[in-house]
Amino acid sequence: MNAPFALSREIVRAVDLRQPDEAARIEGFVAEHGGSVFHRPAWLQAVERGTGQRARGLVAEKAGRVTGWLPLTEIHSPVFGRMLASSGFAVEGGVLAASHVTALLLCDAVEELALRLSCPTVELRGGPAGDGWTLRQDSHCGFVAPLTADDEAQLAWIPRKQRAEVRKGLANELRVTVGKGALERAAHYAVYAESVRNLGTPVFPQALFDAVLNALDADVLTVWQGAEPVASVLSLYHDGAVMPYWGGGTWAARHLRANDRMY
Repeated sequence: MNAPFALSREIVRAVDLRQPDEAARIEGFVAEHGGSVFHRPAWLQAVERGTGQRARGLVAEKAGRVTGWLPLTEIHSPVFGRMLASSGFAVEGGVLAASHVTALLLCDAVEELALRLSCPTVELRGGPAGDGWTLRQDSHCGFVAPLTADDEAQLAWIPRKQRAEVRKGLANELRVTVGKGALERAAHYAVYAESVRNLGTPVFPQALFDAVLNALDADVLTVWQGAEPVASVLSLYHDGAVMPYWGGGTWAARHLRANDRMY
């Protein structure tokens, strides 16, 4: 006997993002449903190339159409142990689904996947959570703001005391470059590595930044004092917005107001 309604059942399966057609279907779903840059297969693949942490994902489908997507990075770390993160090295991610029912299916499926991979932790950095999951809302904060049409209007948008610091930075003899060539990459990594080291934070490998710059719409803005880079940030562009993401400044940046100038 045939099962004429079998195709109407929603299924969840693991994906192989090394298959171009598979990745392209999911990229289309992310764009159509307003996903973040960290939902994109291109992000997961860049992270894998730059760090060796495996790109994974779960896709929900019904009648041949994608109905949901959960991007995943399988992380093996001496600091964080084994975990599935959505998404790895990201501040956003989590389930992207056409319905709440689909979202719950994906949450159930990732629990099963974590058990199979011996990962004791699943961390979703956004989106809906499964039943009985722990929800934390007190550790991170983000915001989005529109950019104005001209520089003076943008300065006026900044609170008065901070605006004064920005004007001091603008008055200093600093130059700004934007690009993604070898010079910009080297300057950014030197500044970033010094900055996070001074904060006592582990330094990500330069290969990660190179992979992101190669795979995504991204660039590096650097503030220089003469021939010395003093502040630098790698920014991501997605869906009409810019996200200053990996950045930092040297000790000299503070008195030069280079970070104020940069942002």
